[in-house]
Amino acid sequence: MVRCPSCMTQSIIRTSWTSVDPGRRFYCCPGTHGIIDWYDDPLCPRAVQIIPGLLRNINTLQASYEDLQSKMFEQAKETLKWKWILATS
Repeated sequence: MVRCPSCMTQSIIRTSWTSVDPGRRFYCCPGTHGIIDWYDDPLCPRAVQIIPGLLRNINTLQASYEDLQSKMFEQAKETLKWKWILATS
């Protein structure tokens, strides 16, 4: 168990998503004292080079998926609206 040296509270483990340390975990003060120490060893240079690109690709795909899902929902609403209008007239 790692404690914050400033306030002695039990630290929590968080993950860094910076381009310098992508995916690397660290001990962090749950209050305002920030990083205490690293939990993981440094990543190899190749991983540091590849991970940010993979994260960008995931974010791009997620945004495309959400956009497509929104468009499909709007199309379904429009179709149902017209079917209801035709059925009730």
